[in-house]
Amino acid sequence: MIEVVASMARGPVFLAGEQMECLITFTNPMSHLSTSASSEMLAWASAQIHCQFHTSEHRVALPTRGNKQDVQAESDTVLIPSRGERGQCVLDTPPKILFCDLRLDPGERKTYSYSEVVPVDGPPSFRGQAVKYVYKLTIGCQRVNSPIKLLRVPFRVLVLQGMPEPPFPQDEGVSPSNPFLEEEEVSRRDAQPLERALDMLMVTTSRRSPHMFNITNTRGKVAKFCIFKTVYRLGEEIIGTFNFSEGEIPCLQYSVSLQSEEEIQEQYQRRPGQAVSVTGHGRHLESCLHTASSHFSLPIPLNVTPGFSTDVVALRWRLHFEFVTARDPMEPPTVLQNQAEVTIWAGADSWSSVDVRASPDLKLLLQMK
Repeated sequence: MIEVVASMARGPVFLAGEQMECLITFTNPMSHLSTSASSEMLAWASAQIHCQFHTSEHRVALPTRGNKQDVQAESDTVLIPSRGERGQCVLDTPPKILFCDLRLDPGERKTYSYSEVVPVDGPPSFRGQAVKYVYKLTIGCQRVNSPIKLLRVPFRVLVLQGMPEPPFPQDEGVSPSNPFLEEEEVSRRDAQPLERALDMLMVTTSRRSPHMFNITNTRGKVAKFCIFKTVYRLGEEIIGTFNFSEGEIPCLQYSVSLQSEEEIQEQYQRRPGQAVSVTGHGRHLESCLHTASSHFSLPIPLNVTPGFSTDVVALRWRLHFEFVTARDPMEPPTVLQNQAEVTIWAGADSWSSVDVRASPDLKLLLQMK
């Protein structure tokens, strides 16, 4: 028996184009004091990255691939990383041999280092309602005269849209800088794809560009909405304000939801005109009757996927608004000074709901920590 342990020193989240480093340890757990202990002989071991593509048969119609077999015979010495996996392997890297003809005595262990650049031409990790993209590091090992054994280590890949190829050009006027770093440290920091991506994110998401929208229904204006920017990173909060003082229709309550839209490309839709899958990721609800202004704050979860598009699916982000308005004008209650009796304030007898679906689109970027 051989124990195989894989350890990613920097964690399981990587940016496309970043260098992945993994330490893989092979151990013979038999005690050297055991009389029945014997040495183990390993013929070879290799590792490679691959991306599995899963689809819902009820929502996605993919072209038939024929009778392609991924079953690996016990005597086969060729590593198939997606053997036994569901879906299709849409991306893989060339396998790298870790060792050949390794002998491990009882209690002995050997550690090997695996490094590979995460491909930049692949999709990000995504688990949607109709489509899934899952990345795994597959380690294959074979004992002498034994079948191949596979160890799969899942990890997450984030793709930053618009990431330029190295060298990374920066505008000195807006590029983040640290005066406490030495010149060598600065040049070494700029050489890392992760650090260059962080700089790009900070520059892009720090720019404020207010957008104003008038919220109306068939009877008149309800409020004015302002959002300070439309480009965000993961973990950031979306903040917006409402101005009800200019409204003609009394607003009793509003809600704002952060939603993602998963749309299957037309040529792969199971049914013509197939509906877009919408997933909610947070909701803010507040009463606003007789309120001149209000605001909301919606945090963006760290485990979601930024917007992207492939040949099969497109993911977009949006804000969804709902307003509850009164049909008749409502005067604010009059409270007299030094009034001893309790005043009972009744709500509106009639109201209507306004569902705003044409909400502003958001460009959601990622944040690496």
